[in-house]
Amino acid sequence: MRDPLVSNRVRKIKGSFAFIEHRFLRHGFWASLGHEELLLYLFLVLVADRDGLSFYPYDKICSQLTIDVDAYVLARDGLINKDLLAFDGTFFQVLSLPTEVVRTKHLLQNKADMKREDPATIHQIIHTALERSNDQQR
Repeated sequence: MRDPLVSNRVRKIKGSFAFIEHRFLRHGFWASLGHEELLLYLFLVLVADRDGLSFYPYDKICSQLTIDVDAYVLARDGLINKDLLAFDGTFFQVLSLPTEVVRTKHLLQNKADMKREDPATIHQIIHTALERSNDQQR
């Protein structure tokens, strides 16, 4: 075993508790997450207790991470779908890592898939609807 580079600065757990298994990086969990998913996951690991539980309201999380609510919801739901996070509407639990990475990506194959999951198509639908609403109000 190697000696620490700076022996008087060896990390110790005092009070709060946060850790990430090395398997998170080695087995592809890190690579499976998008930027906001990774940011939210690391934040929740840092604020969780030793059982992985934490309570932070979404507005505080968004403020701390400097992300908007849409990015928060996508990241939260992505972590839930990847079996890394549980959420009951109030409390979060960072879960133990599943046996293997849960791949949630799938190809969008038709117009209905695009309307449901493609951000550009969804943006276009909303933009068009707002333009129609504005035209009707004139």
